[in-house]
Amino acid sequence: MQDKYQHTEVESAAQAHWTAHDAYRVTEDQNKKKFYACSMLPYPSGKLHMGHVRNYTINDMLTRQLRMSGYNVLMPMGWDAFGLPAENAALKNGVPPAQWTYDNIAYMKKQMQAMGLAIDWSREVATCDPDYYRWNQWLFLKMLEKGIAYRKTQVVNWDPVDQTVLANEQVIDGRGWRTGALVEKREIPGYYLKITDYAPELLDFVTGDKLPGWPERVKLMQENWIGKSEGVRFAFPHDIRGNDGALIGDGKLYVFTTRADTIMGVTFCAVAPEHPLAAHAAQGNPALAAFIEECKHGGTTEAELATQEKKGMATGLTVIHPLTEEPVPVWVGNYVLMGYGDGAVMGVPAHDERDFAFALKYQLEILQVVQVDGEADFDFERWQDWYGDKEHGVTVNSDSFSGLSYKEAVNAVAHALDKLGLGEKKTTWRLRDWGVSRQRYWGTPIPIIHCAEHGAVPVPEKDLPVVLPQDCIPDGSGNPLHKHEGFHAGVTCPVCGQPARRETDTMDTFVDSSWYFMRYCDPKNSEKMVAEGADYWMPMDQYIGGIEHAILHLLYARFWTKVMRDLGLVKVDEPFTKLLTQGMVLNHIYSRRTDKGAKEYFWPHDVEHILDDAGKVVGAKLKNAVGDLPVGTPIDYEGVGTMSKSKNNGIDPQELIEKYGADTARLYTMFTAPPEATLEWNDAAVEGSYRFLRRVWNFGVKLSTLDKVAADASVVGATSLKDVEFGKEAKALRLEIHTVLKQVDYDYQRMQYNTVVSGTMKMINALEDFKAMDCPGAQVALIEGFGILLRCLYPATPHISHALWSQLGYAAHLGDLLDAPWPQVDAQALVQDEIELMLQINGKLRGSILVPAQADKAQIEAAALAHEAFLKQANGAAAKKVIVVPGRLVNVVV
Repeated sequence: MQDKYQHTEVESAAQAHWTAHDAYRVTEDQNKKKFYACSMLPYPSGKLHMGHVRNYTINDMLTRQLRMSGYNVLMPMGWDAFGLPAENAALKNGVPPAQWTYDNIAYMKKQMQAMGLAIDWSREVATCDPDYYRWNQWLFLKMLEKGIAYRKTQVVNWDPVDQTVLANEQVIDGRGWRTGALVEKREIPGYYLKITDYAPELLDFVTGDKLPGWPERVKLMQENWIGKSEGVRFAFPHDIRGNDGALIGDGKLYVFTTRADTIMGVTFCAVAPEHPLAAHAAQGNPALAAFIEECKHGGTTEAELATQEKKGMATGLTVIHPLTEEPVPVWVGNYVLMGYGDGAVMGVPAHDERDFAFALKYQLEILQVVQVDGEADFDFERWQDWYGDKEHGVTVNSDSFSGLSYKEAVNAVAHALDKLGLGEKKTTWRLRDWGVSRQRYWGTPIPIIHCAEHGAVPVPEKDLPVVLPQDCIPDGSGNPLHKHEGFHAGVTCPVCGQPARRETDTMDTFVDSSWYFMRYCDPKNSEKMVAEGADYWMPMDQYIGGIEHAILHLLYARFWTKVMRDLGLVKVDEPFTKLLTQGMVLNHIYSRRTDKGAKEYFWPHDVEHILDDAGKVVGAKLKNAVGDLPVGTPIDYEGVGTMSKSKNNGIDPQELIEKYGADTARLYTMFTAPPEATLEWNDAAVEGSYRFLRRVWNFGVKLSTLDKVAADASVVGATSLKDVEFGKEAKALRLEIHTVLKQVDYDYQRMQYNTVVSGTMKMINALEDFKAMDCPGAQVALIEGFGILLRCLYPATPHISHALWSQLGYAAHLGDLLDAPWPQVDAQALVQDEIELMLQINGKLRGSILVPAQADKAQIEAAALAHEAFLKQANGAAAKKVIVVPGRLVNVVV
């Protein structure tokens, strides 16, 4: 074998070996216990980043270790290939999204293969492949049949210049990202999925301890998003009539509240800009009409409204308080969504922080109706947290409802409203039905045909897939499918046979990622969406991905699974048994403001830190000239943040692999932090990981010179070592190796891969420190120990481990490292002949003593009293007391 570690040669040879043996192809095997481990599929943006490297290495370590432990393990990979970035790239580069996407897939796949990942590429899927998305369309039609999918109007962001719908992320400060035009809100028809029908079950699984393998914070995020609320829906009566003379809304403005106990503190109602009362009031009020028009340029989602400035305008209308019969002014609020509840809310400034701020801004009345014992007087100018405390509050200033606790007040108010026929208790959900229509090109075509006579007609199942043309190049003038004649050519109504047009909306890309993990189980099946493969592999045993997908992706995937279950396609209730949300990879961020006010970012390798006396970073300067900026130019240090191309703080995995090798990249990302924690990039630690692998290689070279007979006798496992005579030093080495192995084995089970790597470092230290080559059994102990080290290290660094395993002859006895048996702790090796106890004299450490492992208290006392440290300290005096702490220390009191 080569004397020096050449990572390029080692890794190319190992990968060639795995490819030649088709090492990672997996089939269903009823005789083995299955384990399905999957990373969230990436978007093919062009290049892998270090977050990908970390995610996939976690998955790879899990896969390889379980395979060695006898499991049938599936680790697939695919591409979340539809979406907006491809359209943006088409606009920028003038190439079809399909070409851009497939080129990126090819490059990123090559990068993954260079990482040595144990992926079964025979199961690869790309969501832009018609063989994949035909099943999106097929299941959509099944949902239509069952009433789970339906059509209704939806509010969207409309760019009046480009004549196109914009995604929320394309709206910047109320303007279109490309044109800068003020974005309008428009209502257009679209398709929705009744995820709300599954809300109780979706909630029950995250609150009912039915997903014990999920992080608690992810379950809490899902619980909050689903948002079950128990409260009261009631009406404010009014006599406001429309132009036709009829009462608007039958003379009732409905709201829902979870704080019916504060109903006597209502001082205003706020309605959405699209509410009928708002439209009515605006007819004779130009200022109000202008404000409503302004609101149309705001956000369309609850998340957006939560962050924008709360604005309002009085309508001049009033409604009647249902209990006091006093008039209540009606306002239009930009923070009220027409699509949520009844499009109206009651305003109780004294006990809702948002309403409090709104009331101060517009000088509205604030009425305190809840008091908490022990709190200070109510401050009408400053919000205090106790104002919203419903658990400890008691109603005040509420007429007959005063003096009640929260629950008592809610029940009393609900009863009173019910008697008046104006309200009742009700459970509502924050979760809304999933709008899947996207007015974009690069996505799954919605399988609908529009007929002048019969309206929206489903595409017959036999005509699936409806294939998306791949030659379109978006130019910013709307969805190119509108004018793609080939897409519409020859289309006739399935009902009457008359000429018709295809639906040009495409599906939300969350549809693509809601079930891809099931398609991995039956990737080539042209007859069924999923089949026997899903019965074998599902549910997934371990899912790995970023916390940014903790809500929508996971929620939609859970919903999709339940729909597939109810349609008889799968047998599982939940798709993912365990979930790991790996931490982000961070790096330093450096910037400066240019003369024109723009922000310019700098690569870390061009920057030098400025430290204070305590070693804290207080600034930065250039250590290399950048453009016109000379060495020494001061720049701003922004701390650490997520790696990003835009901030010049990313690390290219390809460059890292070329310089140090994939094994170093893998080892570094696993060793530096636990999988769920953030990882702060450190160039010195990367160098350290590379040096460690050189040490492992160098020890393998040293071992290659030892007696091969000894190797043959040792590598077959601990059972063959019972007859080997081990001297004192060899026993100590085996004790160290097997003690560490026991901890490493435990760490693998809990996926604490950073401590796994530190365990292998302890092993190499013990092996390198062993010098007693004349000791009986020395060579056997060394070769056994190194074989254990290679197997423990292999899941993290498979290339170098494969090379050393093969070249040192281990493979001849235990087979290819891929399927070599996982090392077992030899209980006999953990048995100690002697143990070391710390020796204290009058509580101060003075040395140590060696005693037989089975020594009793009298033997330990005798050894301590015979030690030179005691004899010197006692100076002939007898010991007053000897205290023995078994297995740890002995303290002699003189």
